Amino acid sequence: MINVTFESGDIIATLALLFSVYATFKTVQFNNRQQEVIKSQAKLNELLLNKEAAGVEMDKQADLGVTFLKLGNSKYRLKVFNKGKAPARHVTIEFPEGNEVIPESDIESKFPLQLLDAHQSVELIAAVHLGTKSKHLVKLEWEDGRINRVEKELWATL
Repeated sequence: MINVTFESGDIIATLALLFSVYATFKTVQFNNRQQEVIKSQAKLNELLLNKEAAGVEMDKQADLGVTFLKLGNSKYRLKVFNKGKAPARHVTIEFPEGNEVIPESDIESKFPLQLLDAHQSVELIAAVHLGTKSKHLVKLEWEDGRINRVEKELWATL
């Protein structure tokens, strides 16, 4: 039979080995978590850069809209407005389904509009009578910071 004796130095060395294995395990766990955090931060940074790039792109764009305004009992105006952050240049207006409300002379005197700044608008006289339909399709085209000319069709309702 073999006699195995443990001395206090052996016990301390064994405990030191166990502690070293435990510390190594915890260090590997910590490093894995740290790598996950770094990956998350990289994804967040990429999302923030994309958001900033989109914001810069939006600052270069005009966003035109139309609406009918009622002034008093029987007076109406068609308001063309720019709610974007950039000016719209060379703005044109068309009525794809026909124009029975806006006098051609008023359109010809104001369009093509050379410049419609951000938060600026232009109003056209609307001749509304009892038989006028309530929805009108309006097509706007303009140039802004984008590469191509922008086209937008909107429904204006009385």
